[in-house]
Amino acid sequence: MKRLFLIVSSIVVAMATFAQNEAQLKWYGFVRNYFTYDSRESKSGTDELYYYLPLDESIQPDGTDINEHSTMKWTAITSRLGLDIKGYSYGKMAMGGKIEADFYNGLSGVTGVASFRLRQAYSTITWSDSVRNTKHTLKVGQAWHPMAADMPHTTALEIGVPFGPFSRTPQITFDFNASKNLTLTASAIWQMQYTSGGPEGASANYIKYGKTPEAYLGISFKDDNGFVGRLGVDILSLKPRYKGTATNVFDGDTTKYSTLVSDRLTTVSPFVYVQYTKDKFSLKAKSIYAEAGEHMNLNGGYGVTAKYEQFGEDGHWEYTPTRYSSSWMSLCYGKTWQCLLFAGYAKNLGTKDALLADFVETDGTEYANVANNYLAKNTYANVNSMWRLAPSVIRNWGKLSMSFEWQITSVEYGTFHKVGTVNYVSADNGMAKDNLHWITNHRLQCMLKYSF
Repeated sequence: MKRLFLIVSSIVVAMATFAQNEAQLKWYGFVRNYFTYDSRESKSGTDELYYYLPLDESIQPDGTDINEHSTMKWTAITSRLGLDIKGYSYGKMAMGGKIEADFYNGLSGVTGVASFRLRQAYSTITWSDSVRNTKHTLKVGQAWHPMAADMPHTTALEIGVPFGPFSRTPQITFDFNASKNLTLTASAIWQMQYTSGGPEGASANYIKYGKTPEAYLGISFKDDNGFVGRLGVDILSLKPRYKGTATNVFDGDTTKYSTLVSDRLTTVSPFVYVQYTKDKFSLKAKSIYAEAGEHMNLNGGYGVTAKYEQFGEDGHWEYTPTRYSSSWMSLCYGKTWQCLLFAGYAKNLGTKDALLADFVETDGTEYANVANNYLAKNTYANVNSMWRLAPSVIRNWGKLSMSFEWQITSVEYGTFHKVGTVNYVSADNGMAKDNLHWITNHRLQCMLKYSF
């Protein structure tokens, strides 16, 4: 009898242990519809819901600005489905994961058939630290970029772009909790959907050829009174080309041939983030100094400073990044009824070094061909600065929400120096500063979302 009791007890303990280690699955998501009106032709993505900026004026011979006309659209493609996985442990390690997708892929402009596409897919391993009474976490997979994880209060799909970073990307991220208030973060990051620009367009090839992961280092502080602060820096090293063209003498003949080159661009982008929450009120703010931040959906990119393709040279090019100062602040108050306010400002600080001069005017002024500037897909070389103001109101009925947002985006454009059909910018700093003028778009947007 005693032996039978021990056997049964062992089985019960084993079953309990197995039950504790069985992963728990939790489905989540929402059905979301956007209804949008724009007062002006604009540059935008994701069925034209992901807003960037209004297009510059294009004055026709009759004096008409062909871009000054309104548009309207609506769609449900941003509806989302996700799965959180947690509850499994092995020894002192707790393991989890996430898979998340929506229907963004497959559209060209506002036309096409939306198809399911990956947003996030990562695993986590968490260790308990008995010495510090904290937990440390390792995240591996496709997840939000560490500089994009803190998002403003807004109902717009672009969530503050291009005034703040936006990217989900393959990564290995380790959070070391030095105390309950202080966290140190280190990440090795790759590129997939959100990529750098370059000679062959936006592509992950440049980081592939560079064989160097993007690196992030950050420190976070939070207290018990609703304050969160974060400092971080992002370091990116690209190889825009792996082969070039050289000319030399072989067997007595002058020969032009393809050669492997040493092209390399390395950029450093620091940022700061603060957040304060108390009762129904929340304030957030973020500022970033970005060098070639196009892989995070920020304005900017990089350009060519030199080409070593003359006789006897090795064929490599050299580069310099465009620098942008981008900042946003947002406010939120309420619960059933919520009032939100977003404000953003971005300033083009020009290229770090002078660009390669492709054209010299009779007065000696040097200009660079815009084609040698590899910019973000969401901007133009003649953007000098821009701002956005977006008040919105949300009404919540449990899991059903409806929001109305009025988004005002204004861009300060300069006029290109044009020679024939070719557009040039100043070789000094890559900017177009002549005939500065502001172009403004008003976007009225309604969003209906049912969450589950």
